[in-house]
Amino acid sequence: MSEDSERDYTLRGGRQRAERGGGPPMARGAEKPKDFSGSMKRLMQYIKPYLPTIIVVFVMAALSTVFGILGPKITGLATTKLFEGSMAILHKKPGAGIDFPYIIHILEILLGLYLASAVFTYVQHYMMAGVAQGVVREMRADIMDKLTRLPLKFFDANPYGEVLSRVTNDVDNISGTLQQSITQLITAIVTIIGVVVMMLTISPLLTLVTVITLPLSLIAIKSIASRSQRYFAAQQRVLGNLNGHVEEMYGGHNIIKAFGREEDSINEFRSINEELYAASWKAQFISGIIMPVMNFISNLGYVFVCVVGGIMVAGGRITIGNVQAFIQYSRQFTQPITQTANIANIIQSTIASAERVFEILDQPEEIPDREDAPHIEDAKGHVQLEHVDFSYKKDESLIEDLNIDIKPGQMVAIVGPTGAGKTTIVNLLMRFYEINSGRISVDGIDIRDLKRDDLRSVFGMVLQDTWLFSGTIRDNIAYGREGASEEEVIRAAKAAHAHHFIKALPDGYNTVLNEEASNISQGEKQLLTIARTMLADPDILILDEATSNVDTLTEMYIQKAMKQLMKDRTSFVIAHRLSTIRNADNILVMNHGRIIEQGSHEQLMNAGGFYADLYKSQFLGAFTGDEESAG
Repeated sequence: MSEDSERDYTLRGGRQRAERGGGPPMARGAEKPKDFSGSMKRLMQYIKPYLPTIIVVFVMAALSTVFGILGPKITGLATTKLFEGSMAILHKKPGAGIDFPYIIHILEILLGLYLASAVFTYVQHYMMAGVAQGVVREMRADIMDKLTRLPLKFFDANPYGEVLSRVTNDVDNISGTLQQSITQLITAIVTIIGVVVMMLTISPLLTLVTVITLPLSLIAIKSIASRSQRYFAAQQRVLGNLNGHVEEMYGGHNIIKAFGREEDSINEFRSINEELYAASWKAQFISGIIMPVMNFISNLGYVFVCVVGGIMVAGGRITIGNVQAFIQYSRQFTQPITQTANIANIIQSTIASAERVFEILDQPEEIPDREDAPHIEDAKGHVQLEHVDFSYKKDESLIEDLNIDIKPGQMVAIVGPTGAGKTTIVNLLMRFYEINSGRISVDGIDIRDLKRDDLRSVFGMVLQDTWLFSGTIRDNIAYGREGASEEEVIRAAKAAHAHHFIKALPDGYNTVLNEEASNISQGEKQLLTIARTMLADPDILILDEATSNVDTLTEMYIQKAMKQLMKDRTSFVIAHRLSTIRNADNILVMNHGRIIEQGSHEQLMNAGGFYADLYKSQFLGAFTGDEESAG
């Protein structure tokens, strides 16, 4: 395990951490669910409280569709009356004329039906929007609640982008399906049933002629959809590669320019872009064929209905208005079938999204805190590690039989080559990871008996990887202690030697940091995190390369401020630059998860062992063969 990956406490990265183990990597879910019925049942648990509303929505959708279906039949009555009047006038029959009052009455009925249909459609969409948002609200709440209970190893093993995709994209997919596709499915099913019933009431023969085209439609949909799905899968795969490439190139554009690899980057982008073009073109073209093919089949049925209907009208077996109505119904017949097929695919994708969400909800949680956990008030800072064993992977031991006794108020420095286990000790002290065996205690209390929040409130951390959120500088510093006053924030900033650069900014303490805090320098970000820790005024300090990103002069000021902050406090200092920890009360030299040397700087230098070689190498460049292999 590298020290860089050890130090990554945020949700960044993922490739190297996924290889380290400690949690199942989350691969992008397939479009089809692995367990449709099981996932559907779990999704129904979220939908269950809204079932009465969904039943009302179903009734509204059915009524809206039925009223819409009745329209062509009633319109046919007006058409028939108009045709009969026109023919009577043409043949100059006595009292011939068009019965306009009847036609107006029919139009009034149609207006009422279509208005009612529109109202029911509005109501169903309004109610379904509430159902969809209510379901995803509960789902998001469960996810966020779950994420707070997951151990750090989950985030170490899974890229933050993948977790974020499940919380946002997959939940939005579920929301969209509930809000749109469910009502569309209900409408499509009712339309198919209603249209068939209305066609049968008009003419069973014409209905048979129309239904003959149904197998052609189903064969066409299945054949085209199966081909397009393959290309859409390829499109998503290549799109992921393209997004990853662009993200890497923009994230590391300074390195690319420094090494003159712009042309290589562009060539790789062009290669992936061409592959995406080919896959997308095929996917869009083949899926775009569905509607023209369906229209062609529909037009075939339309022609058959017109021919057979015309013959029946000529033989007096059916009115022209009914033929007109039937033609409208035949045009409506294939559309809901296509829509139902599309919705079936959408529902498959939605259940797959639900599965991905449930995978997060099923992740093993942290060991729950004891209900009767003791509480630490004003910790003295006596920290002991007794016979501690730990490993990130079961078959690869990292720390074995580790014993450390840190007295209250001591400054303890932890040094060693990359991968020695220095930052792992911090992980264990904070209970980000649980030890395999042994005991870690603070003031004689086993940390496993303490509540995590209580334990972590005792520690203050300043890490090499700074974390600042989008907000004002004042808010970022005040994050260290709830309810901190303006004076306390400024005092902490002055102690961290951050006040001068903050006042130099256009808005001072009201300067808003962006999401990456890229509008200030790396060193300035580090100063803000130090100020935040100073404001927190913790009982025990953990400093992990806390001054690595600041200049030498600023480092000297911070060292003085840190010395004042560490006064009468137990402090753990992880350092690569050994010159910064010469004044430590005790220096622990680690290698391969074990403490191989310990003592003051003078004692370790006089001993002439591993630490002395490591210290000299930083100033003389005298790397030995043993040191190279240790690194």
